[in-house]
Amino acid sequence: MIFNNSVTIPSNVRKFLFAPQIRTIKFKRKELLIEQFVNTVRNLSSQGNYRELCDYLSKSNEILLKNSPHLDNVLETLDLQQHSLGVLSVLCVKFSLPNSGNAADSKFVQAQDFINGCNGEQIRLAPDLFSELCHLLTSYLIELKQPMKGILLLKKAISKLQLYDSQLTSIHADLYITGICQEGPHGPNGAQFDAKYYLLYFYYGGMIYLAVRNLDRSLYFLEVAITTPAHAVSHIMLEAYKKYILVSLLLHGKVQMIPKYTSQVVNRFIKPLSQPYHDLANAFASNNSSELNAVLNKHTEAFSRDHNLGLVKQVMTVMYKKNIQRLTKTFLTLSLSDVASRVGLPGPADAERYILHMIEDEQIYATINQKDGMVVFRDEPEKYGGPEVLKNLETQLVLCMELDRQVLAMDEEIQVNPQYVKKASGMQDDEQPNKSTYAM
Repeated sequence: MIFNNSVTIPSNVRKFLFAPQIRTIKFKRKELLIEQFVNTVRNLSSQGNYRELCDYLSKSNEILLKNSPHLDNVLETLDLQQHSLGVLSVLCVKFSLPNSGNAADSKFVQAQDFINGCNGEQIRLAPDLFSELCHLLTSYLIELKQPMKGILLLKKAISKLQLYDSQLTSIHADLYITGICQEGPHGPNGAQFDAKYYLLYFYYGGMIYLAVRNLDRSLYFLEVAITTPAHAVSHIMLEAYKKYILVSLLLHGKVQMIPKYTSQVVNRFIKPLSQPYHDLANAFASNNSSELNAVLNKHTEAFSRDHNLGLVKQVMTVMYKKNIQRLTKTFLTLSLSDVASRVGLPGPADAERYILHMIEDEQIYATINQKDGMVVFRDEPEKYGGPEVLKNLETQLVLCMELDRQVLAMDEEIQVNPQYVKKASGMQDDEQPNKSTYAM
């Protein structure tokens, strides 16, 4: 059949005839865009125009997202060392896509190969993008419940980004959260470091030190999170403050005062938002176990919601031990039932268990007569005897002698210093009396 110019093709027929051609054109256009991306990355990398490349990559997310089925092919065409910035951009887009079967496994392998083999000089030109990849990788591993895989990899990523060993990066927070999730969940300089990750570093650090019972260090990390200069109270600071109260009670038996340099907005708003914890601290200070139990029962839901119920129970344990220690200053002998009633424990068996633990930890010195259920409290034994004390004394003497030697050496050095001699002799001349004073 022959159509002349006067014949009009129906729209449904026209759509059927030309649809394959339209799809082919769109497909070729996508291929051209992804090919253009690869060529641009290669050319700018070979020329060393990494700044220009970073600007280009920041505008290429949409292209990569639209061509997500071809991202693996793009990665195969780019060299890990020469085109690290291009590979980084592609991996960030891949990790932002939903997980699906084998693709999820390949993502981790690709990220692992990239972090281990990328060019450190290049990725330090795009620290925000590199940190974002690490954040996405951390979330991905936690979602898969495989955080252990990320610990060594994130340590490597940190070393790639750092200019010096003591530099703090936002990836440190990811490293901490993978460590915490591995055990089971409980609850600054440069463009690459966001305030959020600075706070998370110290918050998670405080939690890790708390987990290994280094309470002093834990309290310090939580204090840094609270006292960070701020114009508003963040959720991270609020959670750090709640744990700060609990760790203070565990370590010192009272809530430590927040330093005076803390932002006023923190002092003004953070305390009202932590009222259950202040009620707990006030009950703890009263040494009354009944009052403390009443606070616990009243605010159990809040403590559970904050994932702090375990710490609160530890605070209760500390109060029982504190009250037992107070009894040692008043009584020489006491029955286990009396100890239980005075401290607020359910019965003599609980009192015995607490006392035995405290004796093992050398918190008190006592003996228990299980036959008649009596406890005899004793004074702290003499600690200034034995080979360990002698060895410690010798070590301290060596340190003092070394310090004395250094002071003498500094004194001799100052005495022969020309500037010191000149100044000292000038002062002596000024202090000499004027001869005219003695003239008659």
